[in-house]
Amino acid sequence: MSNKVIYAIYNDDDVLMDAVKQTRAAHHHIEEVFTPFPVHGLDKAMGLAPTRIAICAFLYGLVGLSVATALMNYVMIEDWPQDIGGKPSFSYIQNMPAFVPIMFELTVFFAAHLMVITFYMRSRLWPFKTAENPDVRTTDDHFLMEVAVHGNEDEMVTFFQNTGAVEVKVIEKH
Repeated sequence: MSNKVIYAIYNDDDVLMDAVKQTRAAHHHIEEVFTPFPVHGLDKAMGLAPTRIAICAFLYGLVGLSVATALMNYVMIEDWPQDIGGKPSFSYIQNMPAFVPIMFELTVFFAAHLMVITFYMRSRLWPFKTAENPDVRTTDDHFLMEVAVHGNEDEMVTFFQNTGAVEVKVIEKH
């Protein structure tokens, strides 16, 4: 089985967007698109599913709120209750209004830090990872669309040249 892909290189983001739409309409599978900057609407044009990071952020915030509640209850009520400003230390509920800033801060802390860790793990961005960019021009001013070759290779090359690509290459991937 062949692992060939086509690298269609574009020099304009509007031309790239039109090419992505034409490629999807022609039922070719787009493996990846490399761009030097974020292109608005590219994810929808490629047909990518919406991200679920907001759900993770909410769950991580709940973890932070739970840790804050458990920590304050243990430290300020159970372990070493103190009379600070005449406030009763008999129950957590009586002191909860004083604990709201700490609950907020730990909610934000856990959500932010765990979201960053989740993002790096999900996108497989490890420390000291080598770049997977197939063409160095995509970090400057060009856009590259990687499409799997299924069927007639010459016909696909002609198709991508007609979409406005400035360069079309067929590459054997390992």
